[in-house]
Amino acid sequence: MTISVLGSGAFGTALAISLAEKGPVSLWARNPMKAQAMQDSRRNGTRLPGVELPENLSITADMTEACESEILLLAVPMQTLRSVLSENKAKLAGKTLVACCKGIELDSGLGPVAVIREVLPDAQAALLTGPSFAADIARGLPTALTLACEDAEAGKKLQEQLTTANLRLYRTTDTTGAEIGGALKNVMAIACGAVIGAGLGDSARAALMTRGYAEMQRMALASGAKAETLAGLSGFGDLALTCTSDLSRNYRLGLSIGRSEEFDPSITVEGAATARAVAAQAQRMGLDMPVTLTVTNLIDQRLTISEAAAHLLKRPLKEE
Repeated sequence: MTISVLGSGAFGTALAISLAEKGPVSLWARNPMKAQAMQDSRRNGTRLPGVELPENLSITADMTEACESEILLLAVPMQTLRSVLSENKAKLAGKTLVACCKGIELDSGLGPVAVIREVLPDAQAALLTGPSFAADIARGLPTALTLACEDAEAGKKLQEQLTTANLRLYRTTDTTGAEIGGALKNVMAIACGAVIGAGLGDSARAALMTRGYAEMQRMALASGAKAETLAGLSGFGDLALTCTSDLSRNYRLGLSIGRSEEFDPSITVEGAATARAVAAQAQRMGLDMPVTLTVTNLIDQRLTISEAAAHLLKRPLKEE
C-alpha cells in the first residue's frame, strides 16, 4: 500500500506526518519552491511551525509522481476540489480517493464525495472528517475521526490502512450524513464566534449550538442521511470542537464579525461559501434553516450582529 496526500496545508501535512509512521508517504505541494523548501528544511514553517517532518515523508510538486500511490488523500479546499480532480482525471482514474475537506460546493450544492463521484465515477470515493485540529494530529495527540465510504468492504480496508497510533478511525457507509455534518458545523462555528465576539455570552452560544445542530439534522434527514451519523464524530463531535475553540478558522471569522473587525482574506474559511450554498439548497428543498440564513446575511453584510440576534430572538415560539 502506498499513500499520497495532495495538499500541503496544515491539515494535509499533519495527516502525512501521522501516516508516515506506517510507511513512506508522499506529500504534494502545488508550489515547487515551497515543496523544495519543505524537503530541505524538513518543516512546514508557515503552516505547522515547530513540527519536524519524518524522514519517510517526501515532498513533491510533481503531480504525476504523487498520483502513483494507490490511496490519495485530497487535503485541498472544498471549492477547489473539482478543479484538482478535473485537471488530473487521467492520473486519478481508478484510484482510491479520500476527501479530507469539509463543505458544500457553491455552484453545484454537492459535498466532496459527490463531487468525486461526478468527476471520476470509476474511482473509489471516501471521506475523512470529524473533530480535529492539524496541530494536534501533527504533535501525535489522540484524535478520532469518521471514515465514510459507501462500499462497506472498501471502508473496512481503508480504516485499517489509515488508522495510526494517534489517529483512530470509525467507519460509516453514510457518506451523505458525514458530508453534511462536516459542512454545516463550520456554518454554526461562524455563528457561535459571532455570538462570543459580540459579547452575547456562553449561554447564547450553547443555545445556538443546539439549534444549529437541529438544522444539521433537518438537512441531513431530508437528504436521506441517518440521524445517528449526525450524532457521531462527523456531526456532534465536530460541532462541539469547532464552536468552542479559537483554533477554528470559522470560529475566528465569526469572532471578527461579532467584534466588527477585519478578517485576514488570505485565510481559507470553508464555512463562508458553505453557508451560501446551504442557504440556497435549503430554499430549493423547502427547509427552514434560520441560523444558516442568518450567517449568510452576516457574511454578506445584509445584517449587523445586533439585527441578527434580534431577528432570531423574535422568531415564533414553538415546541423543541
